[in-house]
Amino acid sequence: MDETCTIYRTIDFISKKWTLLILLELYKTQGKKRYSELKNSLLDITPKILSARLRELEKQELITKYIDTKVFPIKCEYTLTESGKDFIHIIKDIKKWSLQWKNKNKECEQQDCKHCEL
Repeated sequence: MDETCTIYRTIDFISKKWTLLILLELYKTQGKKRYSELKNSLLDITPKILSARLRELEKQELITKYIDTKVFPIKCEYTLTESGKDFIHIIKDIKKWSLQWKNKNKECEQQDCKHCEL
């Protein structure tokens, strides 16, 4: 597949480990979340990977980073952009497909599962 292909370029960034889970964590709060809150929500992610994924998601314009310099220490928060919020529909479709074809999970079949809140 050609590297300039839309599918190739999209899959290249969304297929990286933790990317979808970071988007999901930001969706679950429906607001802003600090780096430390994301780190605590994603137990096995390393600080280096979290920082890298956040930069990538910001570059792809799926999230926005807010920096509040009025407080000390400086506070950085992340939130979904409109594009990021729209992408959540794709994650919901992945869940729907998985429940139908791969993972028969009674608890997760409910709308607003307590784990993923989708």
